[in-house]
Amino acid sequence: MSNLQLNLTQTVGAFSARKIRASSNGIPFSKPKSGLLILDLPLEKIRRPLMRTRENDQEKVKDLMESIREIGLQEPIDVLEVEGVYYGFSGCHRFEAHQRLGLSTIRCKIRRGTKETLRHHMR
Repeated sequence: MSNLQLNLTQTVGAFSARKIRASSNGIPFSKPKSGLLILDLPLEKIRRPLMRTRENDQEKVKDLMESIREIGLQEPIDVLEVEGVYYGFSGCHRFEAHQRLGLSTIRCKIRRGTKETLRHHMR
């Protein structure tokens, strides 16, 4: 975690987005696509409305846990932010792997949306 350069660039809800040369595990961030914000969010701040509807492949979760322990998370999960609330609809295996590893945050690609966007994702 040494040699990280952090510069405050934007505030999203209660979280600050920062320009970061490398993630907390030393893996450089890729440049986000237009309209995306990439930052680490606390797991407890991400609502998972579809978690009750399906079950994760536990072998895949186990493999991801090993990979995350060794090299860190390589692909952020997608999160929709609506009025300061964060909703995760993808990355179920990566999210569970972080939970089982006891990690408090997960790297997210955040897109802002409206309540209508949220309703569309909930269908």
